[in-house]
Amino acid sequence: MTETSTIDPVTVSVVQGALETIAVEVGYKLMRMAYSSIIRESEDFGAALTDAAGQGLAESAQSIPLQSGPIPGYVKAVLATLARRGDTLRPGDVIMHNDPYGGASHGPDVAFLVPVFHVDQAGLEHLVGFSGTTAHHLDIGAQTPGSCGIVEAIDAYAEGLQFKAIKVYDQGRRNEAVRQMLRDNVRAAEMVVGDMEAQVAASRIGAERMAALVARYGFAEFRAACAAMLDQAERLMRRAIAALPEGSFRAETFIDGYLDDPARSNLALVATVTKQGDTLLVDLTGTAPQVDDRPINMPFHGTVDVAVWLTVRSVLLDTAIHGHVPVNEGLTRPIRIVAPKGCLANPRFPAPTIARFCPGNQLADTVMKALAQAVPGQVSAGIGNLKVIAFSGLQEEGHWVHMEIFEGAYGGRPGQDGMDAVDTLYANTRNNPIEDIESHLPLRVLRYELREDEAGAGQWRGGLGSVREIGFLTDAGTSVEGEGHAHRPWGFLGGGEGVTARLTLRRADGSEEALPSKVPHRAVRAGDRFICHGPAGGGYGDPFRRDPALVLEDVLDGLLSAETARRDYGVAIAGKAVDEAATAALRGAGTP
Repeated sequence: MTETSTIDPVTVSVVQGALETIAVEVGYKLMRMAYSSIIRESEDFGAALTDAAGQGLAESAQSIPLQSGPIPGYVKAVLATLARRGDTLRPGDVIMHNDPYGGASHGPDVAFLVPVFHVDQAGLEHLVGFSGTTAHHLDIGAQTPGSCGIVEAIDAYAEGLQFKAIKVYDQGRRNEAVRQMLRDNVRAAEMVVGDMEAQVAASRIGAERMAALVARYGFAEFRAACAAMLDQAERLMRRAIAALPEGSFRAETFIDGYLDDPARSNLALVATVTKQGDTLLVDLTGTAPQVDDRPINMPFHGTVDVAVWLTVRSVLLDTAIHGHVPVNEGLTRPIRIVAPKGCLANPRFPAPTIARFCPGNQLADTVMKALAQAVPGQVSAGIGNLKVIAFSGLQEEGHWVHMEIFEGAYGGRPGQDGMDAVDTLYANTRNNPIEDIESHLPLRVLRYELREDEAGAGQWRGGLGSVREIGFLTDAGTSVEGEGHAHRPWGFLGGGEGVTARLTLRRADGSEEALPSKVPHRAVRAGDRFICHGPAGGGYGDPFRRDPALVLEDVLDGLLSAETARRDYGVAIAGKAVDEAATAALRGAGTP
């Protein structure tokens, strides 16, 4: 930790609050200027502020961890890249970066970074930090339309355009060649380039606000306040780690991979969490080797580190208990992550990474499972993982592209059932409104409901998945990246396992085809339908300890059948009430 005793705590708190407010404002500005629904409605974007070295100072609270969390890594990679080139940063510069082997989460998540400068009383110019945004773009020029569902890319070069610390504005002058290259090489160029321009504008707003904050306090005092903020967050995390029991806690889960290919399916993710005083080692040794020619590998910086940090932070510093916790790089200092080079969690270039979304979410769940052994009262049972489907088509000579995140569910946790039909862990995007889909795209949402009578049984049951049926009004194309078709979410402390996902293509003639969790781009016809059943989370605790009144409530709400209540919970329902004598007999016997 740094020496920060000369700055008063009130100033530190005010500067911290100001930085957090700026980051939130940048996020809202981006949302409101964005062209695409994935940013505007689903909030698949990030906004953050860093210091001059790339240390994270604050991030947008309403954006998702997988977008805001990597921004410090983008900045550090940009600084290193510019240094290798012998290039320097100047006022008016805007840097574009999406290198998954240079801090980026994956290629479609493009960052725009604006350096912030301060001129002191002596007229000297100082680099203060960066204001940055990231966002998922709906096409990045990959081998098939859309920037998700690309599940057969053979290497990083098949995944689309790569931008490594490119100045799209140089001292305020726009690089027209880069802009033209983008327009010529991405599908749905108006939307994609429009979203990028929204990012530039939002990042500039953050830079202006940050510069004004530095001018108000002075460069030296601002730096001291930032150092104190980081140290305070570090102390919070160290205290939380120190309260853990000593020892190592190992967990293993599996991803589907490619279920039609034995060499690329049922791949292990392993996490061993070791508490050493007030530090934590998260060792991913044992995780399956990288898949050289399929894009389910996870960048170590930008995906793996964010998955680990998010999980540790949410378990050990739950805001429901600790109140507001400042999210900055100080929280990560006591945590060391190890992953063998060449495994899924630390691939070697040019292994493809564009479909790292669901494996990374499963990695976060694996770390949760390991921590469950240390702090069983602070975790949820296994999550129902997610699925991303790209829809695309041609209208005259232009593309339309849409990305839909099909939600999963959380596992049960102490005192509460798992959340139903939500994006989980580091994803955390919002469900896309049906009205937005149908008003902009040749798609119709024919069914959207909770998946009934299928969830991990427990004293606190797992969250329910959703069922969505989407019909195509025109001939189109689609591709899918997902997980959780083969492996059920884990139950905990006697809770039952959750329920796997499934996906069905129902053709216009009524015939049906069961699809795996990963589907390369394929044509569909007008009148065809996708029927997506989302997974359900695992149960927490012995189901026979669940309050019969809660079981009855689920039955009356149509979420659970009376037969399942009897079989899984030992609760007998008679009409609209609990048959207490029959329930006592069932639970006394311990079996139906």
